[in-house]
Amino acid sequence: MAILTVSGSPHVQSKDTTRSIMWTVVIALIPALLVGIYYFGFRVLGVTLVSVASCLLFEWLIQKFLLKGKQTISDGSAVITGILLAFNLPSNIPFPLVVLGALVAIGIGKMTFGGLGKNPFNPALVGRVFLFLSFPTYVAISEWPKPQPLFSSAVADALTGPTPLLMMKNGQMPEMFDMFLGATGGSFGEVSAIAILLGGIIMLFRKVITWHIPVAYLGTAGIFSLILWSAGITVNPVYHLLAGGMMLGAVFMATDMVTSPVTRKGQLIFGAGCGLLTIIFRCFGPMPEGASFAILIMNAVTPLINKYCKPKRFGY
Repeated sequence: MAILTVSGSPHVQSKDTTRSIMWTVVIALIPALLVGIYYFGFRVLGVTLVSVASCLLFEWLIQKFLLKGKQTISDGSAVITGILLAFNLPSNIPFPLVVLGALVAIGIGKMTFGGLGKNPFNPALVGRVFLFLSFPTYVAISEWPKPQPLFSSAVADALTGPTPLLMMKNGQMPEMFDMFLGATGGSFGEVSAIAILLGGIIMLFRKVITWHIPVAYLGTAGIFSLILWSAGITVNPVYHLLAGGMMLGAVFMATDMVTSPVTRKGQLIFGAGCGLLTIIFRCFGPMPEGASFAILIMNAVTPLINKYCKPKRFGY
């Protein structure tokens, strides 16, 4: 006599595992890392390694001594948190602050809620915003390391200047092509639009993400900034799309499957909300950037979006 085992939905089979998905994202982040190293030197690699190692260590310690559960550091999620946290920081940030940011990202942003799949907010953004608000001298600075090609005679950390967003806030216009390549000041993982888009293509090809959130995010931001540009309030929308953390946020942060809606309709609403809030913060707020705060706010709204964007149940 056969035994029929009935489990809860969803009844979907896939060859993908959490580990394979996470390591695909890690591979997709490599182009932006290489561009960061090229323009800001090997200290970029140091900041990234310290961030990743700290995230892995803190997750292991919390699982071992506090949660006393199965170790999860091998699934790749802590590695992604470490890389994304580093990508949101300047290359000249002191290493102790990177460690502190990793502790907040893993300890508060992730493990406090029970670990991967239970955290309501993107852990890397939690760590980044903590450092931004707590240590503005190092993270919310007006003078960032200027890009210097890897084999040039100048030392990247020795030359500083404003980011494109700060220049735009002050009425100056950076070179659009430099912003596309990554030859601008800023957090080293967010400066190159082409590298980030290449990573996005990799994730789309591997079906790790869908187009809905990035397109809704960038499309809404572009349309809203176009309206404000027509009214003489802000600059050319293309500058907004290429500058700051919008591209990194749209492709890698907002698409986090744990903290974003599950339905396609919900993802479009989520992405549109991120784009709208980012431009509002940039144009009407006291700080030039707004992507991190926009995504975290929409993370908080995700349960509500999921509630009202449920697909029809079979038979209804």
